[in-house]
Amino acid sequence: MNEQTVDQRYAAIVATLLNYPAVTFGGNKGFGSSALKVHGKVFAMISSGDKFVLKLPRQRVEALITGGEGEPFNANHGKWMKEWVIIKPTADAQWLDLAKEAMEFVGSKH
Repeated sequence: MNEQTVDQRYAAIVATLLNYPAVTFGGNKGFGSSALKVHGKVFAMISSGDKFVLKLPRQRVEALITGGEGEPFNANHGKWMKEWVIIKPTADAQWLDLAKEAMEFVGSKH
């Protein structure tokens, strides 16, 4: 596993994905303040708990959780957000690929 911190790994993803059309970073306060967005919609972020969080299709989220690569995300509301998943640090090699997948998923809804 890579010895970089979550923030360092996320910064590398941000630097890569900002090269894609319609991708922006940051903005508002609160939810999405340090998020990657495509067409203004959040697809990847670091949560307040220092977790890497992505928006993916519900079935993909369920598969990542079942496969042990992800955890449910609830945004402190106590209710699982079915299209959001926390990616475990052990899924290191997949972070960029999963972020691209999230970008394509959210971007396709535009």
